[in-house]
Amino acid sequence: MTDQIQLEIPLILPDIPDADDACVVRLTADLSARAGIEKAHVVPAKGDKPALLCIHYESDTLSLSRIRDIARSAGAAIAERYGHALWPVSGIGHQRKARTVSEQLHAMPGVLEADANASGLVRVEFDREQVSEKQILDALSRLGVRRSAAAPGGTQAGNSHGGGREDVRADHAHGDGHGHDHDHGGVLGSNTELIFAVTCGALLGIGFAIDKLDAGVPAWLPIAFYIGAYVSGGFFTVREAIDNLRLRKFEIDTLMLVAAAGAAALGAFAEGALLLFLFSLGHALEHYAMGRAKRAIEALAELAPRTALLRLEDGSTEEVAVEELVPRDLIVVKPDTRIPADGFLVKGTTSINQAPVTGESMPVDKRPVMDDAAARANPDRIDAANRAFAGTINGGGLIEIEVTRSSSESTLAKVIQLVSEAETQKSPTQRFTDRFERFFVPAVLAVAFMLLFAWVVVDEPFRDSFYRAMAVLVAASPCALAIATPSAVLSGVARAARGGVLVKGGAPLELLGSLDAIAFDKTGTLTLGEPRIQQIIPADGVLKEDLMAIAVAVESLSDHPLAQAIARDGRDHVGQNSIPQAESLKSLTGRGVSALVGEEEVLIGKAEMFGTDGIAPLSQEMKEAIERLRTAGQTSMVVRRDQQDLGAIGLMDTPRPAARDALDRLRRIGIARMIMISGDHQRVAEAVAKQVGIDEAWGDLLPEDKVEAIKKLRAATKVAMVGDGVNDAPAMASATVGVAMGAAGSDVALETADVALMADDLSHLPFAVGLSRRTRTVIRQNVFVSLGVVAVLVPATILGLGIGPAVAMHEGSTLVVVFNALRLLAYREPNHSRNKDTLISVHD
Repeated sequence: MTDQIQLEIPLILPDIPDADDACVVRLTADLSARAGIEKAHVVPAKGDKPALLCIHYESDTLSLSRIRDIARSAGAAIAERYGHALWPVSGIGHQRKARTVSEQLHAMPGVLEADANASGLVRVEFDREQVSEKQILDALSRLGVRRSAAAPGGTQAGNSHGGGREDVRADHAHGDGHGHDHDHGGVLGSNTELIFAVTCGALLGIGFAIDKLDAGVPAWLPIAFYIGAYVSGGFFTVREAIDNLRLRKFEIDTLMLVAAAGAAALGAFAEGALLLFLFSLGHALEHYAMGRAKRAIEALAELAPRTALLRLEDGSTEEVAVEELVPRDLIVVKPDTRIPADGFLVKGTTSINQAPVTGESMPVDKRPVMDDAAARANPDRIDAANRAFAGTINGGGLIEIEVTRSSSESTLAKVIQLVSEAETQKSPTQRFTDRFERFFVPAVLAVAFMLLFAWVVVDEPFRDSFYRAMAVLVAASPCALAIATPSAVLSGVARAARGGVLVKGGAPLELLGSLDAIAFDKTGTLTLGEPRIQQIIPADGVLKEDLMAIAVAVESLSDHPLAQAIARDGRDHVGQNSIPQAESLKSLTGRGVSALVGEEEVLIGKAEMFGTDGIAPLSQEMKEAIERLRTAGQTSMVVRRDQQDLGAIGLMDTPRPAARDALDRLRRIGIARMIMISGDHQRVAEAVAKQVGIDEAWGDLLPEDKVEAIKKLRAATKVAMVGDGVNDAPAMASATVGVAMGAAGSDVALETADVALMADDLSHLPFAVGLSRRTRTVIRQNVFVSLGVVAVLVPATILGLGIGPAVAMHEGSTLVVVFNALRLLAYREPNHSRNKDTLISVHD
């Protein structure tokens, strides 16, 4: 049974008069389609209280942070009442401690979700009316965990960053929680833990040598060395055992201490010291190994430079901290240096290495925008050739960039924040192992307790029964199982981010590798999304120039890719005609548009729009023209003024050069079924599908039809939907995994998708699927090793295997699963040279 939480979210859809509006209906439909959301509905307004959006979701499947992203991308935002925090912390060195922290925070009143991981991150969703951020931090402090820096990207809920340059400078000067609180670890840092373990081993070795040499030394001398080994090896273990006992938890640390104390009570000092040495050494190495995976993420944060060269009003330049930059600032970027902020080029040409953000293997040519004012007014629609991202590397040209986002809102900052949050999201396998441990640990304790009384049944001393019970406790402790999945997820997410793929947690990472089918949107995904006019067929008695003048006038008001193509290319066919003024554009979703030119209504859209909803059907002449265009594989648009059909326009989108190769690679790694879904006519869809190498094409689909198509596929198999993250958001939400292309610089794509390909390049999808499959394999290997070692050791210790060998195999299995997971950091797509170039030059 999964827990379900009802959240109240105020609607903030601009210009929506009431909760019955079609936009609100579409919002609830989009949310309800998402896997993991049971229901989304509107609570009507009462008195002064506004209408509320209620979401019932399965917390085991979908986290509250993902709910926030989905709702925001659909047009709503969680109330200021609900807080969201992501904190790097010190004091969590292994997964068992992380689980304890998660459980204790989750038990606090007002904490809706709490997750911690061994890499030192804590994510908390909380109700501000019941608990404050300070109270949560105080609770962490009582658990021995201390916040070591601000949350990546800042705390989301309740933060408002506005104002001008002086406000930013004041914040920067006085500190607002976005600086760095360096935690050096002091005498209790991770290096010290390793030193203590090595000291324990040295004292154990000296004591054992003296004991065996028997060179006439006093009997107490080797025991003194053993006791020293106990102190060194048990120092950190005692601290954690005390913390657990204070929380009334009986963890592996406590079991190890009991076993070591029992060995000492039986006079087996050397064996007890060996147990503590191996356990503390394994602990320290586990801490070190997880730190490697964590540093792979931290390396992303080091990509952006700390200062920028700001162009002042008098033309001079001044070096300033990147935190001081605000939108509309002009910065100078010298050749072969990193770009400090997101923005667009206003002067100079260059090639930029975008691999740190998008994973693209080759530098991308960049040029200045044609119109600074237009780019400034609508930065989200800036062409990729004019856009630059923080953390990317300038080539040989001197360029000037106008800043469009502050440092905390840059694409790189958002990637770092989302990847950090993803580290805390549990995968399905991890949730299974957590549930398994809840039953397994009590069972082990019960078996060990019964073995304490084996001397009653078997003719042996109590000390032998006690020793055997302690050995069983050590052997059966699921340390390796606890770290098996989190270590693989952390490494997989980190490697994906370095390759230009953003994966939103363990669940999408596992699910992406389990896919049997992938559905692709046509426009902008399998094609370049830049349709061009191929053919113009005017009706009898209509001049081509008149037809195109009307079409250009109306389509210039729309931002749809087909409309933009007609508005752009159509001017070449207008001739000497002047383009009339069009106004009152109305969008007929999935079908076309209407507008007024003078006092006459103009309709432009698919042939299927005509003859429905009170619109007169097409003339026979136009039907024949549409048939010719579709036979040629062209997307067709009909232009009608008043009641007269003016003609038809045929357009064709160019398939992506890399699409066929990417699809072939997907087949080679086991994706059995690939489908293209499109709003275009079936014949057009089939023509494009044939060009890119897809056997199945579903055309004539309205946006709601695409959602139903994905639901139909998901009912039969696990399916991903690949789109641009904007128009395809509802269909992506309905799929097992939603994949957005070209997410760099697009907030909607980053928020909507479970997996985001930062580059506008389909070739990164096989890499992502291959990495996911390798991650699933590693997770299975780790779980098999973890449970296999326990299955061997438990009967072996019952039959007489000593504590020393048991703890050696126990700690050895823990290190095996961790280092096996770290192999994912070096993953490269097999049998393909392209991905070798996508590695980012950052240190692990």
